[in-house]
Amino acid sequence: MLLEFCKDAFLAAVAAIGFGAISRIPQRAYIWCGIIAAIGHSIRFLLIQPGMNLHIIAATSVASLIIGSLAVFISPYAKTPAEAYLFPSLLPMIPGIYAYKSFGGAIMCMLESSQESFEYYFYQFAQNGFITVTIILAMVICATIPIFIFKNRAFTATR
Repeated sequence: MLLEFCKDAFLAAVAAIGFGAISRIPQRAYIWCGIIAAIGHSIRFLLIQPGMNLHIIAATSVASLIIGSLAVFISPYAKTPAEAYLFPSLLPMIPGIYAYKSFGGAIMCMLESSQESFEYYFYQFAQNGFITVTIILAMVICATIPIFIFKNRAFTATR
């Protein structure tokens, strides 16, 4: 479990740094981006484990709230806006497998001719699509809540 936890944190940090590089954030922000992503993704990883057994939507919401809070509180020290850390740190938590399954279900709906098969694939499309959209909405809403709650602190990095 500890090895999986460390691997998850490391890969999330690498992905966040890569997304940060693509987004052209300042180089001094790379390390913070990686740290915040590792913490947030690891929290989500722990929350969905059998001991906690939280659904992925709830776990992602909690992790996104923590990522947003860390970004707001680190930004004045790093002299970079919180958004520079926030969005690249969230990107490793995008639910790619659910989006993939949703897209696959939509394609199979179009290719199937029998009613039973169509209903099965439509169910797959709808279920995975709903989970994908809900996770993305939860990520955005929960990650931006700290920016609005701690408005004075969030904007001190840009003054």
